[in-house]
Amino acid sequence: MTATAPLPKLEAIPPSVVAVADYEPLARERMTESAWAYIAGGVEDEWGLAENTAAFRRILLRTRVLRDLSAGHTRVDLFGHTYGFPILLAPVAFQKLVHPEGEAATALAASALGAGMVVSTQASVPLEDIAAAADAPLWFQLYIQPDRDFTHALVKRAEAAGYRALVVTVDAPVNGMRNREARAGFRLPPDVEAVNLRGMRSPPSTPPQGRMLLGSPLLAGAPRWRDLAWLRSLTNLPVLAKGIMTAEDARRAVQEGVDGIIVSNHGGRVLDTQPATISVLPEIADAVGADVPILLDGGIRRGSDIFKALALGARAVLVGRPYVYGLATAGTIGVAHVIQILRAELEVTMALTGCATLDEIDVHAIRRLSPLEMMPAVPAFRPEN
Repeated sequence: MTATAPLPKLEAIPPSVVAVADYEPLARERMTESAWAYIAGGVEDEWGLAENTAAFRRILLRTRVLRDLSAGHTRVDLFGHTYGFPILLAPVAFQKLVHPEGEAATALAASALGAGMVVSTQASVPLEDIAAAADAPLWFQLYIQPDRDFTHALVKRAEAAGYRALVVTVDAPVNGMRNREARAGFRLPPDVEAVNLRGMRSPPSTPPQGRMLLGSPLLAGAPRWRDLAWLRSLTNLPVLAKGIMTAEDARRAVQEGVDGIIVSNHGGRVLDTQPATISVLPEIADAVGADVPILLDGGIRRGSDIFKALALGARAVLVGRPYVYGLATAGTIGVAHVIQILRAELEVTMALTGCATLDEIDVHAIRRLSPLEMMPAVPAFRPEN
């Protein structure tokens, strides 16, 4: 395809689409090369991007048979609301890059299925318009801006529009080195922008003499631990910290007053060669205990991946790229189909491992591969005749 002639969106789901991975090649055909680099790419060599999915393959399932599944369900309570299943749509910026209705189309799909959705600060549709299109609960993802007054105003806008939680991203004081985007020459098209940031004062962009980034005004205005307490003082909404990857930071975030933790490495889009989120989840769950809800994003491609995350301490998961591929391919129905596939796979996994409810999913339902098992097989020695 050319960079200027993406294919039209599909009006029906092809029968060949039976797993969320089947949407990826269809989405690529329907996106410009520039948009594809932005959505699908990671940073630098994209090792962390690949590891997010690969790490799930190193966790195996333990089947339990002849269990009573007659009263089974997938309901989960999060911050005063009961969701039918533990799948939320992660915040993804600039969704008009892949569909003309952008985040509004995604919100319609989430509402149709009762899924939670986290709306990005950098959405390409005003946060109020997204809320007006949604019946399902919405959370608002927040970057604490150098303009703290503008950040305060964003919080109040989210409250007034009916958002039920704030998700503050803490792992991206600057953008990572996104080589794939640079090679594709990524630029936002004229009709796509971060509409919720209109009117914000920007910090000076010229670094001090002799410096590039460290010591620049950009980092001087970056959020710090004290800003979590400040944010907590602005609102009665639950506040979650997204981008936690160590036990130390998880404990500190709880001390600063957050109500929940989202284990995330930004989808491999900020710092390369970080561990997979599923790999660090156990240490974070141990650090904060059961009283603080933990969610996980990064690498979810199967319902069995959701099961594994729940077994290792997550209360729910966020899904990002897969639903964007569904959006790019078939709009609202594509997003809804991605959610349906993951939910169905989760329920099948639960049934075949003997877990009737989410509460029954724990570490005893999985087995992690040993280092020896992860080694490639060595061909048998055959002496020559």
